[in-house]
Amino acid sequence: MPAILEKAKEAGATFAGYTFLRLPHGVGPLFEAWLSRVAPGRKKKVLSQLRVSRGGELNDSRFGSRMRGEGPYAALTKATFLAACKRLGLKTRGPVLSNDSFVRPKGPQLELFD
Repeated sequence: MPAILEKAKEAGATFAGYTFLRLPHGVGPLFEAWLSRVAPGRKKKVLSQLRVSRGGELNDSRFGSRMRGEGPYAALTKATFLAACKRLGLKTRGPVLSNDSFVRPKGPQLELFD
């Protein structure tokens, strides 16, 4: 993760965020098959770390944990992310956006199809 953040900083990023890997619905089996092809020697470790961070499952849809994970590996991931952001001077939240300049178009809404 630090190497990715370094490249982002070099490309002009001013802030960064992360989401812990989610494998909802039928994505889990596809991910497992992909790991078997691309990194068969690491498959067991990757899936084990994911399950530890997802309450024993490949996915956790509960609000609050689905984007960040739980447990020691998720905490280590968060700490690594925060330390890298601090070292690189990246904010962990984007700018506050405003819709003050928005002007509603005049006239009726255009048709999608003629």
